[in-house]
Amino acid sequence: MQRRISGEVRHMAGRFEIHRVSDECYRLRLTDSNGNIVAVSPDFKHLGALKDGINALRENAATGIVVDLRQQPIAS
Repeated sequence: MQRRISGEVRHMAGRFEIHRVSDECYRLRLTDSNGNIVAVSPDFKHLGALKDGINALRENAATGIVVDLRQQPIAS
C-alpha cells in the first residue's frame, strides 16, 4: 500500500520513496518520472530524521549550484 506524506504535490515529476530496511532502519530513494533511481540515502534510524532529510534535499536542490570537481588537464 502506498501512503502519501502530507504536503506532497501530485504533479511533481519525481518522487521520494521511503523504504523500511529493517525494524529500526529507513532509507530514502529519489526517483524520476520514469521510475529511474536518481539518489539513495544512507540509512536513518528514525523516520522523523528521514523526513527532515527530504526537506533538506528539497531546499538544497532548488537553490544549489553545480560545481564540477573533475580534474582539469594541466597545460604544458
